[in-house]
Amino acid sequence: MPESPSLSLNALEVRRLDRDRFLTALFAPADRREALFALYAFNLEVARIPELVSEPLLGRIRLQWWRDTLDQLYRGAEVAHPVAQALGQAILRHDLARGQFERLLEARDTDLEPEPPAHLDGLEGYAEGTASTLNALALQILGVADKAAFEAARHLGIAWALTGLLRAVPFHAAARRLYLPTALLALHGVTPEEVLAGTPSEGLTKVGRMVADRARHHLAEARRKRRQIPKAAVPGLLTAPLVEPYLDALQRSGGNLLDGRWSVTRPRPLRLAWHALRGRY
Repeated sequence: MPESPSLSLNALEVRRLDRDRFLTALFAPADRREALFALYAFNLEVARIPELVSEPLLGRIRLQWWRDTLDQLYRGAEVAHPVAQALGQAILRHDLARGQFERLLEARDTDLEPEPPAHLDGLEGYAEGTASTLNALALQILGVADKAAFEAARHLGIAWALTGLLRAVPFHAAARRLYLPTALLALHGVTPEEVLAGTPSEGLTKVGRMVADRARHHLAEARRKRRQIPKAAVPGLLTAPLVEPYLDALQRSGGNLLDGRWSVTRPRPLRLAWHALRGRY
């Protein structure tokens, strides 16, 4: 695995809070890693907003601060914020698309809504707006412009986000947040309150299985044309080898979404190194 003898503050924060993406970034060319760490640190900043505020209005104020900050960064202005400073350098150096950031922030605004999505396609749309958009920005940092790579990144983002949302069910329930589609819950006789109360049931297991199946579908779609994907794109797609181990762990646990043991991050550097060496994801 590539060595990283000295880590920036952004890299340390990503390693602490998003270990999986931290590991994938280590397989990027050395001159691209700090930009990836800045991007992933920005993602952590906006993803954690619901945890840090007591009401949605305060969260939207924070999101607006990032919109205003991005406007400044795209004008080349200096911003006294360590993540914003590094992100500004990445934006200018790699000509990152402003619209992608707005799309991501719009999706993150959904985190502040009191109601979960009604249907699975709504959850997939949220996953695309967050993780797929982040993947697209990572590919830009890696200098990739291949259409097939971006399509793979879109499907992989959905697969990764759906898996992450399944992993986070106990955490979200404790925080009185729910992302599982209400129509799926109702189909299997589960009420939102039962999930928020941490009550396992066969119905909830079936809901989790349906979401996991969609994640596997999008992973398969992401890999369908992987022989056509340029090798330069691989570091931006290396979450792919990590999706199946999490979903397999859920299956082995009996499908209990509320049992957090299956979802614990398990660093897999050798697995990533094997894929990176082969230029595959």
